[in-house]
Amino acid sequence: MKIWLDGGLRDIESARVSVFDHGLTVGDGIFETVKATNGKPFALTRHLDRLTRSARGLGLPDPDHDEVRRACAAVVEANPMPLGRLRITYTGGHSPLGSERGAHGPTLVVALGEAGRRPDSTAVITVPWVRNERGALTGLKTTSYAENVVALARAAQHGASEALFANSVGQLCEGTGSNVFVVVDGEIHTPPVASGCLAGITRELTVEWTGAKETDLPLDVLERADEIFLTSTLRDVQAVHRVDDRELPGAPGPVTAKAMRIFDERSGDDLDP
Repeated sequence: MKIWLDGGLRDIESARVSVFDHGLTVGDGIFETVKATNGKPFALTRHLDRLTRSARGLGLPDPDHDEVRRACAAVVEANPMPLGRLRITYTGGHSPLGSERGAHGPTLVVALGEAGRRPDSTAVITVPWVRNERGALTGLKTTSYAENVVALARAAQHGASEALFANSVGQLCEGTGSNVFVVVDGEIHTPPVASGCLAGITRELTVEWTGAKETDLPLDVLERADEIFLTSTLRDVQAVHRVDDRELPGAPGPVTAKAMRIFDERSGDDLDP
């Protein structure tokens, strides 16, 4: 296995990041997860654009898109696999112990891990913690993911693969690593970015390709929605068959099944939409 670290491919056994890297010590970093199918990354341009937005939100230098593209190409070529999770990590780099950044410049790591196709449907839970829609990191894909780790562990304890958050005013927001859509009276709705959710790439494409509406939704819409589905880089479009104790028999329902078909077709036609 080979990864890209600061300018070139390295064997995974010899690749080393400083223990003083700001991404490790204070979570000062951003990342993107890109689906790679048979060595070809999907929607890489959109992912790189979001990487830059996240960098600017943290005050990091803009990542060099050409370098990141070279890194991605080198890593997928060096590690052939049918379906992979391509992870781009960009941190504040070697810094003093504390919140201030050092002068060494950012660290770039690109790695690839093998992935499997997700089931057509899954179970989710809601959690008592909330997303802060007005926080400094809202809308940025940062490496400060401990909150998601805790929520996802709780989901696993309840036989679910995802945990859903409300925001601070009780509106449906997002999952730990996914966006959520609901079907009400035949129409698809998803929380707007202003709710505090991440502007997911798969979410964005699903809205464009299905005509889903961005709508402020109360958390209890999950108790009455006709269908519910998740979107993310490795889930694509995935139906939900259980929310907490509520079963949604027959998932994926007809609207979700159509959204799944549309996504499969459109993403297959264009690898960089």
